[in-house]
Amino acid sequence: MKNISVIGAGYVGLVTAACFAELGHKVRLLEIDPRKLSALEQGVIPISEPGLPEIWQRNQAKGKIRVTANYIEGLLGADFVFITVGTPSTRSGKPDLKWVRLAAKSIAEAASGPLIVVIKSTVPVGTAGIVEEIITRYGRNGHNLPVVSNPEFLREGAAVFDFMNPTRIVVGASDKNAADVVNNLYKTIDSPTIICDNQTAEMSKYASNVFLATRISFINEIARLCEEYCVDVVQVEKILGKDPRCGDGYIRAGLGWGGSCLPKDVRGLLHMAKSRAVPLPMLRTVQQINQRQPHLLIEKLRRLLGSLEGKTIGILGLSFKPGSDDMREACSLSVIALLEEQGCCIKAYDPLAMKEAAKIMPKLTYCNDACAVAKDSDALILITGWNEFKELDMRKMSSLMKHPVIVDSQNFYNPEEMVKQGFIYEGVSRDITGYGKLEAVAVDNQKQRLHPEQS
Repeated sequence: MKNISVIGAGYVGLVTAACFAELGHKVRLLEIDPRKLSALEQGVIPISEPGLPEIWQRNQAKGKIRVTANYIEGLLGADFVFITVGTPSTRSGKPDLKWVRLAAKSIAEAASGPLIVVIKSTVPVGTAGIVEEIITRYGRNGHNLPVVSNPEFLREGAAVFDFMNPTRIVVGASDKNAADVVNNLYKTIDSPTIICDNQTAEMSKYASNVFLATRISFINEIARLCEEYCVDVVQVEKILGKDPRCGDGYIRAGLGWGGSCLPKDVRGLLHMAKSRAVPLPMLRTVQQINQRQPHLLIEKLRRLLGSLEGKTIGILGLSFKPGSDDMREACSLSVIALLEEQGCCIKAYDPLAMKEAAKIMPKLTYCNDACAVAKDSDALILITGWNEFKELDMRKMSSLMKHPVIVDSQNFYNPEEMVKQGFIYEGVSRDITGYGKLEAVAVDNQKQRLHPEQS
């Protein structure tokens, strides 16, 4: 058992603290926000993450997790201190290391003995060196505080599972002994480990996330071509996924990538490249494709409804992914902004994220359920594929609407079934004319129900 301090009660910090306690270590979590601190002391987790509240509360009850805002108390007797603070983008795309620098300075000033500083935040290449310099400059007691880079590879909605069942553990350090000691924290976890230098570890996190973003933008580019040739992109995705060289992860056409990681890390890597005058044209294209996706969705709506001014549009799902209340750079934000520019009235429902969404978009009409969103709407847009949306009575939903139009931005529904339930369905490169007898029905329905004056 080791004594571990974790700085920052954000997403990564909370998961790191809870899971290390679950592995048998004693953990102190440092958080300077008094509201977060008060909630955590009462066992209330300020984020939505499956399994996390149970692990936190169980280990807190055993005395294996404590929270504090005091660095001296938080670092007392610590063997390791993990930096898990946020590194948001600045306007230029450069990651803001303000909180990392502050954490490093506070560690240097408060450390009462030797310990290992572990950076788990996503940081630009060279940050470990910056932290080492700060610790050297502000250290008061001459203690040995080696710096290790240990990036996280957690998926929101599956973070606890990913921590306990990682596909790889990356430990970067210039001090091999420090790297081995950090790696030993994970000894009960069956996972391949890669020991490298700090810079390689730092780059690996950016490369991983940017590669995932590239896969999504790639399939969205293919989807655009599929649409022109009346090819169902879902079938193309399945065929690609069967090839082990391609795999099926992150090959899903849709609105693109959002959330707290991919957009920020793409910008961060581009900024790193710019600072060294290294052109990355493919990565810039990946970013441009992603920025285009919401505009393509609006174009679909215009083709179906004509002018959007004064139309009531219902939004199903707001969070950047199902299972989370995270609204950071959610695709819904871009879509809603474009709809508002068109003069639309917008109603929305999300199982978890409406409280967070209301902080960003207070003027939206938030509904208690999906049926309330559908009632008297001119069209629905499925943005986040929550499982509960699979269980909806879609015939009832279509009957409640002014025009039974649904734009499925995630290819979440079966087009054939949606047509049977009375919808005029539009997905991302889903060719409803490929369903035999439904072809004439679907086309006639669209003409008659949307533009009866032309029939």
